[in-house]
Amino acid sequence: MKHFIIYEHQKLRIGDKYKEWTFEDKDRQALETFYGTEGVPYFKLIHRGVRFIQYVGVLQIGNLRIEVLPKADRSSEENKWRDLLIGMLQAVGTFNIQAPSYSALQTKQNFILDLYISLFIQEVELLLHKGLVKKYYQIEKNSLALKGSLLFGKHLQKNVVHQERFYVRQTTYNKTHLLHQILYKTILLLKQINLNQSLSSRIGSLCLHFPEMKPIKVTTATFKKIVLNRKTAAYKNALEIARLLLLNYHPDLKGSSDNVLALMFDMNYLWEAFVYKSLLKHAPKDVQITKQVHRNFWQSKAKKNTGMRPDIILTSSTQKAVLDTKWKTIGSHNPSIHNLRQLYVYHRYYSAQRVALVYPGEGDIQRGRYFKDLEQTNELSCNECSVITIETKDQIDDWQQAIANQIYHNWLNTTESLSLTNTQK
Repeated sequence: MKHFIIYEHQKLRIGDKYKEWTFEDKDRQALETFYGTEGVPYFKLIHRGVRFIQYVGVLQIGNLRIEVLPKADRSSEENKWRDLLIGMLQAVGTFNIQAPSYSALQTKQNFILDLYISLFIQEVELLLHKGLVKKYYQIEKNSLALKGSLLFGKHLQKNVVHQERFYVRQTTYNKTHLLHQILYKTILLLKQINLNQSLSSRIGSLCLHFPEMKPIKVTTATFKKIVLNRKTAAYKNALEIARLLLLNYHPDLKGSSDNVLALMFDMNYLWEAFVYKSLLKHAPKDVQITKQVHRNFWQSKAKKNTGMRPDIILTSSTQKAVLDTKWKTIGSHNPSIHNLRQLYVYHRYYSAQRVALVYPGEGDIQRGRYFKDLEQTNELSCNECSVITIETKDQIDDWQQAIANQIYHNWLNTTESLSLTNTQK
């Protein structure tokens, strides 16, 4: 198995080396096949290579595995960014449990996928220890005894020459139900994708002790059918990881070995969720935090609405503020005109006193104001729009605290007045 570790927005070209592995033409062809005619959101095809975009995580195609890490500063420490990515996923709720082998797995190259596998194994081991839940469900079958409801139409259809049989519908009570079928399918998948020797024996043990189930086709609709109750609530974590693995695994239907597992996360959405959770975690008592508050903005003659949805809204007794998060390094550059226009609209439609763009960066706040409407006097209005950058910390708790301090204390609670001149527009 070839294993490459790169960063978001980085290119991988034929001939590039990582440790003892070389990115070859066949690797590029495997990625091109996965890309297909409709494309995938994780990377773009370029001449003699690929360019990854804002998605991070693990992409495995056949014997090629690429781990894409986030990067918001000049640091090139793989372990730092891998740990920060895992910490962000834990903070937003993707991981709501702790793996017992967490510290041991930190030294593994494919840490992200290994952690998911370890979490799933831990949850299923716990379910087996407590005892798998039995459920009532109905089956239809031919039987030598009339037990259950006779399905007369199917009975005549199937048993014309077998008058000793009855086609019946029976209610049974055992462990063969949808929840266990999903978990068993995931266990079999782990046997295919796991390369961590420390986890192999535990996966083998699950195969031995988990009851064998009939294979099922799993889609998004399969998980929508699941309704957990008091007895099956303990299955939630295992099912969430199973959903992530099964729905992102694409078996090769041509019979070759190029099966695909794409465990990738959009950093734009992850950064938004991480900032929201950090602000929620350290919120002052008088501040209410909401996210993705939809409001209609435009309507066509066909009565179809187009709306807007800011990332985060902070409301206190004295003011309302809107935040729009952006996962990119802005440096000393001004925000794009599109982003500034978007924040201007938030001022009006959400009656906000302040709006701001939030980036990872050096830990700075650049304040600014919009010019007054419909006037050519170059006079500034009271509508403030700031650019907030938040310094990346090595520890996830410190990073969350830095986000809260920068926004709550340094931005919202400041009494600094703006004295922009015409040369500072």
